[in-house]
Parts: sequence; C-alpha cells; structure tokens
Amino acid sequence: MHVAHLLQDASLGLRPLWSEEALLRREISGVTVTDLEDPARFVRPGEVVLSGLVWWSADGGPDRAERFVRGLRDAGAVALLAGEETHGSVPGDLVEACARHAMPVAGVPADVMFRAITDTVYLRQWGDLSRHHAGHDALPEHVRLLLNGLVAREAGPAEILAAAFPPDPPAAHLLTSAGRTVAATPGAGPAPVRVPAAGSDGGVTVAVDTDADVTPYERWWLHLPDAGAAPARLLHEITAVLGRCQEALVRRRRAVRRAADGLGAALTGDDAGEVAAAARACGLPAEGPYRVVAADAGARRGDLALGALAEAVGRTGPACAAVGRLPGGTAFAVLPEEAAAGLAPVWPPVCAAEPGTLVHAGLSAPSAGVAGLPGALAEARYALAAARTTAPATPALADATGLTSLDALLTGVPAEVRAAFSRSTLGPLLDPADASAAALLNTLEVFLAHDGSWARTAEALHLHVNTVHYRIRRIEHFTGRDLARLSDRLDLWAALLCRTEPDGGRPVPAPRRARPTTSSAR
Repeated sequence: MHVAHLLQDASLGLRPLWSEEALLRREISGVTVTDLEDPARFVRPGEVVLSGLVWWSADGGPDRAERFVRGLRDAGAVALLAGEETHGSVPGDLVEACARHAMPVAGVPADVMFRAITDTVYLRQWGDLSRHHAGHDALPEHVRLLLNGLVAREAGPAEILAAAFPPDPPAAHLLTSAGRTVAATPGAGPAPVRVPAAGSDGGVTVAVDTDADVTPYERWWLHLPDAGAAPARLLHEITAVLGRCQEALVRRRRAVRRAADGLGAALTGDDAGEVAAAARACGLPAEGPYRVVAADAGARRGDLALGALAEAVGRTGPACAAVGRLPGGTAFAVLPEEAAAGLAPVWPPVCAAEPGTLVHAGLSAPSAGVAGLPGALAEARYALAAARTTAPATPALADATGLTSLDALLTGVPAEVRAAFSRSTLGPLLDPADASAAALLNTLEVFLAHDGSWARTAEALHLHVNTVHYRIRRIEHFTGRDLARLSDRLDLWAALLCRTEPDGGRPVPAPRRARPTTSSAR
C-alpha cells in the first residue's frame, strides 16, 4: 500500500496539506499512534504516524513542530496524519516543518477515528494474502461472537487465543517485544527466544494494535511459525480482539499500580504502620524475604523505566510482587528473593527491546520482611547510582550485595560528592598545571598500591628510597595526613578512587594494587 492510496481513500476523508508526487509512491509498512513530543524511538521505517497533536501548543509551537517532524524523518516515517480535534485544525508551523523535511502531511477530521485508519492500512496490506484463502479470509460469525463475549467478560489472552482458531489451532505464540510469552495455543511448543521478524523463520509476525498505554517493552506480537497456517485477514481480526484484551488488562492494572505507587510513597516516609498497610494493599505477606529494585531511564523517561522493570519482573514469574513509582518518578519493584535472583539474566534481553534507551537498575540485599523494605529501597537506590556510574553508556543492573570493595562501594556516591571529597582531601596534588604535583600524586598512588613499602615503591618508580621518603613527607604536608596511620591511608586511597575524568563524570580507573607481601616495612 502506498501513501497515495491512503490519502486518496474517500471513506476516511483525510485532508492532504502538503506532499510531493515521489513521496506519495512510498510503501507503507505499518502505523504508529502517538502523542509524544519526541516519538522517534517508537517509529519504525515505513510507518505512517497518527498524532492527535496533544503535545503542540502555540507557545513554542514552531520549535516543537520542528523537533517532532525531524524525529519522524530520521526514524524513516513516510507520512504524518495529524488530528484536527484538539486544535480545530493542523497548525501551520507543523505543515511548514513537514514541507522542510519532505514529510507528507494530512489532516484527520475530528469525526474520523484513528482505528479506522489503522484498520484500512492493515486490511489493504493483507488483502492480497487473504485472496489466496477465498472463503476463509475472516472469522466465522460464531467465533467472532465468542471472542467478543470473552473480551466483554475480560478473559485473559490465553483463553482468547485458544478460542480464536477452531477447530484445529495452529502453533501460535503471543509475545511481548522483550520476548516474554504472554499466551500460546495448546500444543504450540517452545516460544521463540525473541520476537522474530516477519518471515525470518518462515513464519509470520503481526503487531497487536491497541489503544492501551503500553511501553515498547510490553507491546504484544502474534507469531505463527507457519506463515500459511492462517490467512492475513483472520490474523488481523484476531490481533484486533487481542488489542482490546490488552486494553482491558491495562485498565485493571491501573488499580494495582496505584496501590504500588502508594507503597512507594510509604517507603520514602518514616511511618512503619503506613508501610505495612501499603504492603498489604499490594498483596505482599508480612514475611519475606524480599528484595527491592529501583530503575531509571533518564529525565522524562519514567514510563520506559517502569515498563522495562515490569517486563523484567514478569519474566521472573514471582508469586507476588509490587511494581510502581516512587514520589520522584523512579520506578521500583518489591519481589520475593527467589524471583529477584532471576533478574540479572533477563535484564539485558528486556532492555534490548528498546535499544535507544538506557535503563539502569539497582537491586537491594534481601530484607527479612516488610519492616525492612525502606532500608532495602535505600540500598537499591544506591546500587542504581552505582550502575549509572560504572556503565553510563549501556543498560545495567547493579546488585548491592556485589559492592564488596571500596572502589565498588564508592560508585554509588554521587559524582559531585566524589569530586568534592577528592578535591578537599588531595588539595594541591590535583593541580594539572603543576608538574611536581603530578609527580607527588603518582608517588602516592604507587606507594599505596604497594601497601606502603618504601623499597618496592622506589623500585617501581626507579627512584632512590630517600627520594620516596622526601616525596611522602611533601604529600603529608600538602594533605595534612600521616601515611603511617591506616585511617589516613584509607582516606587518601578513597580520594584517589573518587577522582573523576575532566568532564566530571566517570571515575578515574583505580590505582592497580600490588600483590600482598608479608613485609610491611616502610
């Protein structure tokens, strides 16, 4: 289906606002519905984007329109369909931005539902395949009525999938983008490790279109290993029913999430009674052991962190769990210790479902029961900070029980605090313009790495022992520390570990420790 076919469909009544002939011949691969100001990460090449323009306002409109359209262009979208209901018409600056970035744009009248457009696209795309199954290109009426009844009584996806393919169901899996099996037909066999691309295994993969507010990690896909097992129009109708099922699940989940948000608020307070009551509201027994997870995806991406965390927890299959937000927006989860043990292996594949987003997480040590959850949350947040410090460019999950060395422990301290401690402790030794200060700093590193041995420090630096003695005295003078005392050595070692790179971000690699020796002579 080409862009021109969609814009010229009289049943939709779209109002073309800008386009060029060559652009109208581009093929449509699918549809994305979004009202995010920066939707690029959710858009796939070849898709038409539907937006109600809730994100646009007269204040800053041209800049917002420019960012929005530029993001669509970079993501490979082929057209923008802009809803007219919110503002009465499509803003002129948005049309101008589309013209600058060669993005065909049309207005969607207020009385046209977005679902009518998505249905038109997918039915047109799959029309050719449906014709190969003449007489079997849609759900039988009695099956359609059955599925509608199941959705009305809020049946789960497994029940709907089992009823959708009578009388002899093919192998079919309902998967999330992160690879979790939501449901499968009876006898479907093992599910794929991840969502396969259409045709990559000889099968067919169809996105479940839904109006539910779900993150990319939780998006559903229907996969049939045998592409010829069902006609395309039949799959479209089934995925439409599954989309309504997901909408019902999301509605029910809101109450659960509100209870979890209440637990998050209680955990950041100081009332043990409120914590116990909030945990009961989430269905958590008083006795654990429990572990707490805190997750973050950066500024203004709280929904993505929550979605990734919920998906990861879902893949561990806990008997009971609470997943919600803390008052500051950080996502958190409380789950049994045995389920938390499975988080580390599932975290990378879950995060891989949305490659452009860096989701970091921290896992607390076990808490014996509900009473210890506030402390466990503090541990999880500290481990989260450590994850961001040690792996700033990749998604990572840090376990508080793994912070077993001084350098690992310090990664959870905010960068600004680490830098301030290093400056105040090392003082003039950090002066980059002073060559003698650099020599003293290097001597200090080597001296501490060799456990305070004068002889081995001199050997490593190719200096006379008397020179090492002189430099150590100078270091003690500038820092006010006595390197004969263990506590002062630890302070200086920590200060070296707390140094940051010139951009103020990552810590400088720790000085290499020498092998232990039985000699402690200075």
